[in-house]
Amino acid sequence: MLLSLVQTINAYLSDYILVFLLVLVGVWYSVRTRFAQIRYFKEGVHRVFGSLSLHGGSQGSGMSSFQALATAIAAQVGTGNIVGASGAILTGGPGAIFWMWVIAFFGMATIYAEAVLAQKTRIRHEDGSILGGPVYYITTAFKGGFGRFLAGFFAVAIILALGFFGCMVQSNSIGSTFRTAFGVPSWIVGIVLVVICGVIFIGGMDRLAYVTEKVVPVMALIFIAGGLVVLAARIRYIPATFGMIFRYAFQPQAIIGGGLGAALKTAVSQGAKRGLFSNEAGMGSTPHAHAQANVSDPHEQGVVAMVGVFIDTFVVLTLNALVIISTLYTEGGLLEHGYTEGLLNASGEAVVKSNLAQTAFGSVFGVGPGNAFVAVCLFFFAFSTVLSWNMFGRINVIYLFGQKAVRVYEVIALVFIFLGTLASNDLVWELSDMFNQLMVLPNALALLALSGLVAGSVKERDN
Repeated sequence: MLLSLVQTINAYLSDYILVFLLVLVGVWYSVRTRFAQIRYFKEGVHRVFGSLSLHGGSQGSGMSSFQALATAIAAQVGTGNIVGASGAILTGGPGAIFWMWVIAFFGMATIYAEAVLAQKTRIRHEDGSILGGPVYYITTAFKGGFGRFLAGFFAVAIILALGFFGCMVQSNSIGSTFRTAFGVPSWIVGIVLVVICGVIFIGGMDRLAYVTEKVVPVMALIFIAGGLVVLAARIRYIPATFGMIFRYAFQPQAIIGGGLGAALKTAVSQGAKRGLFSNEAGMGSTPHAHAQANVSDPHEQGVVAMVGVFIDTFVVLTLNALVIISTLYTEGGLLEHGYTEGLLNASGEAVVKSNLAQTAFGSVFGVGPGNAFVAVCLFFFAFSTVLSWNMFGRINVIYLFGQKAVRVYEVIALVFIFLGTLASNDLVWELSDMFNQLMVLPNALALLALSGLVAGSVKERDN
C-alpha cells in the first residue's frame, strides 16, 4: 500500500512537474546568463585543471575551490551513474540517455546559479565555520513565515533524502555488488562502511575535504580507463550505439513497447529523473559544498560547479551508458525483443539495474573481473557520495536544531548505512526518489525568485 502510494507520487512528480520545472529553471538561467554553460565553460575548465592539486590541506575555515568541487562531484558521481543509468536504460531504453544530456546541459546553468547564490548568502560564524546552502538563499528570496516554511521543508526533505534514505541506497548498491563480485556477506560490508564513515564523520569538514580531494580524481580516472578498454573492444558498435541513443530518444516505442506518446513519456521521465539523481543540478544538494569554497568572487565557484555537472553526466555517466548499450548490441541489432525482461547475464542470472553494469563490463573483462571492477568502482563512487550527503544533511540539521543535534544525526545516519547493506527494498529506492524530488520544489522556487541577483552578478562580471 505504502509502496504503491509513493510510486504514484513519484510518477506525478517526475512525469508532470519536475521535468518541466527543471527544464524551465535551466532554460531561464541559460537565457538570463546568456548561456553561461557555453560562454564560461573554458574558464571553468581552466579553474579546475589549471591549478589542480590533490593536497589542498586544511583551509582553516571552508575549503579550497577544488576541495569544494571534489565534494560536490563525490555527491554527484554515485549509484546514479551506474545503477541509476542502468535503470534508465532498462526502463526507458537507450533514448533515456539523450534526455539525461538535455537535463545536464540546462542543469549546468542551474548549478552555476546555485553555486553563486550559495556563495552570496552563506554565513561565516565567529569560530570561522561556514554554513551555506539553499536554506539560506530560500530565506533571502522569501521573507517571513513563508520563507521559513520553505526552508524548513527543504531541510527536512534533504535530511531524509540524502542523510538517511539516500545513504541507505548507496550502501545497498555497495553490498549487492560486493556480494556478486566477491561473495562477501553484506553485513560485513556494512560494518566496514560504518567504521570508515564514522571515523571521517568525527573528523568534520577538514577530514571530509582531505578524503574527497584524493578519492574523487582517482576513482574517476580508474572508471574512465576501464570504460575506454571496453569501448575499444566494442569499437565497431560505437556508431550504432550513438545512433540508438538518438533514435530511441524520439522513437522509444520501437524498443520499450506501447504507443509513441506513452513510450516517449517513459523515456523522457526516466532520463529526467535519473539525470536529476545523477548530476543533482537544481536539486539543491551541491550548493552546500560550493558555499564552502574560499574564492574571491562567487562567479569563480559558479563556473567550477558547471564543470562538475559536465564531468558527472557527459563523461562518467555517458561512458557507462556507452559501455552498457554497446555490449547489448549484436550483429542483428539491439536485443529489442524482451529487452526490459528476460535478459540474462553470463551466469544465467536475470539482468536488473543493480547488475547490468557488471554484466556489460563482464562481457569484455570476463564475468569475475567485470564484476570485481564494477564493485570496486561503485564502492568508491557510493562511499564518497555517502560522505558528501552526510555533510549536506548535517548543515541542515544545524539549521533546524543547532550544533548539539549533529552527533545524534550522525549516529542515525550510520544505522541507515548499515541497514542499507542488509536488504534490497524497492520502498527505500522510491522514498529516496520522492524526497529527492520534493527537495527540488522549494529550491527551484528560490532560484526563479533570485534570478535577477544572479543575472546582475553575471552582468557585473562581463563588464
